Amino acid sequence: MNRISVRAVAVASASAVTAVGAVVGVASGSEAPHVSTVDVAGATLLADVPTGAHAQTISDNLFAQANGQQVAADAAAKKAAEEAARQKAAADAQAKADAQAKADEQAKADAQAKADAEAASRAKASSALLAQTPTSSYSPGSVQALAAGIIGDDTQFQCFSQIVKRESGWDYTATNSSAYGLVQAMPGSKMSSVGSDWRTNPATQIKWGLGYMNDSYGSPCGAWAFWQVHHGY
Repeated sequence: MNRISVRAVAVASASAVTAVGAVVGVASGSEAPHVSTVDVAGATLLADVPTGAHAQTISDNLFAQANGQQVAADAAAKKAAEEAARQKAAADAQAKADAQAKADEQAKADAQAKADAEAASRAKASSALLAQTPTSSYSPGSVQALAAGIIGDDTQFQCFSQIVKRESGWDYTATNSSAYGLVQAMPGSKMSSVGSDWRTNPATQIKWGLGYMNDSYGSPCGAWAFWQVHHGY
């Protein structure tokens, strides 16, 4: 039983006592005695019973409190759902990035393996060509194929080719004063550091020229960049 119900019962009980006292007095034929009614509800209960606007205010406050709690609960649930979604999105993004990195790494490894295989194939073909071709019958085309196999990298070969084309026209016996061979080593005897057959073997000249370009300019392309400015290297 709530507080209001208790107060109502108290008020009803007080009224009942007063009524009984009045009836007894009339029945005895005597003047009805003055009955002191006991204010059961008194200042302690009846006065505390909220009425009218006060009661409505209490009701409104209780409703507002309950509504506020519900709103807070809904906000907390929404925040938790958003955080869970954010964490899932971050995890998905990381998984995607990891997968892409792995795929890129595999693609790079595959490309390197392919390049290595192609370089090995060219080197093998060049070696076979060198073994089968008589020393006195190297054509410019066969010498270029030989150089491509020795150098391996297509870009570096193109730079090497640009220099040799201008220095000797791919003639491994080209002579200009003391300069000799494909790369016009000066003097030609420098190429003996690679092989004693430097006069007649374009492979020896190519190996020496490649080593010279790498040592002096970092690469054939570095030597070609220098050559374009100075028309020599």
